[in-house]
Amino acid sequence: MTPPRQDPLARARLLTSPSMSPAVVRELERITGRPAGPAYATAPDGPFVYVGDVLPEGLRSPRLLWFHSVNAGTDALLAAGPWPEEALLTRTVGRMGERIAQYALAWVLAECQSVPEHSAQHARAEWRRLPSELVAGRTAVVHGTGRIGSAVAGLLRACSVRTVGVGRTPREVPDGFDRVVVAGSEDETAALADARWVVSALPLTGATERFFDASRFTAMRGATFINVGRGATVDLPALEAALRGGSVRRAVLDVLPDEPAGPDAPAWRLPRTVITSHSAGITADEDVVADFGACWEAVTEGRRPALAVDTRRGY
Repeated sequence: MTPPRQDPLARARLLTSPSMSPAVVRELERITGRPAGPAYATAPDGPFVYVGDVLPEGLRSPRLLWFHSVNAGTDALLAAGPWPEEALLTRTVGRMGERIAQYALAWVLAECQSVPEHSAQHARAEWRRLPSELVAGRTAVVHGTGRIGSAVAGLLRACSVRTVGVGRTPREVPDGFDRVVVAGSEDETAALADARWVVSALPLTGATERFFDASRFTAMRGATFINVGRGATVDLPALEAALRGGSVRRAVLDVLPDEPAGPDAPAWRLPRTVITSHSAGITADEDVVADFGACWEAVTEGRRPALAVDTRRGY
């Protein structure tokens, strides 16, 4: 996927989703040097650039030059219908990696300091000393070695946690990781057995749907599972069986296959599990502005933005 040609881009209208705040819209106008208009039910007559959270069916048009998503994940966008063949798709990451890394570290430290157990004791007005556990020297296996996975691994590694990344293909070791193994290999199985924590930062693609199945959960030996990627990468019945069987010590799920989860959703009844309602890496307005600005600079210089999505692969 190549950047839009300069002539159509120069003539393109800027359209924004109704969900965009006025402050963000003003910044988009400043960056592009043109006024922003609201989204239409159908595509305008000429070329257009659209910034928003979803792409309405009427705007999936050959006249769409570029869609910039205010979210990091683009699986829902691509699953909603055929993507216009020549349209560029970019996404917003911002400081999401930093936020999600701190989220993962917070739960790791809370577990090591027995925070859930202390909270339960407090509610019972019970005085009993509980041991703590040092994170140093323990192993975290992080599935997903992109921007977010690397940020998670880097922060854990700064606390002297050994970090093993899991990727689809052999590669050089990215920043933040001590080593990387290939998904589906014997090395991955061995890493899961050694892990104290298993963190998923996987996107949702055809290859990652229900990636965490019974075989992977069975390979764990009492690891805590933290999912900050996509809910549908996890087979929830398999996770429940692993929690009840003990191969998974506990789970922290920021994402679920079906969101928002209603009060009767089975996920709420998983043992030793905390659900945090897709809040680990909420996108801030400044993230949207900064990442769109970087993409605009690249596009106007004829370069492919670093945040461009390969719509065939889904990330």
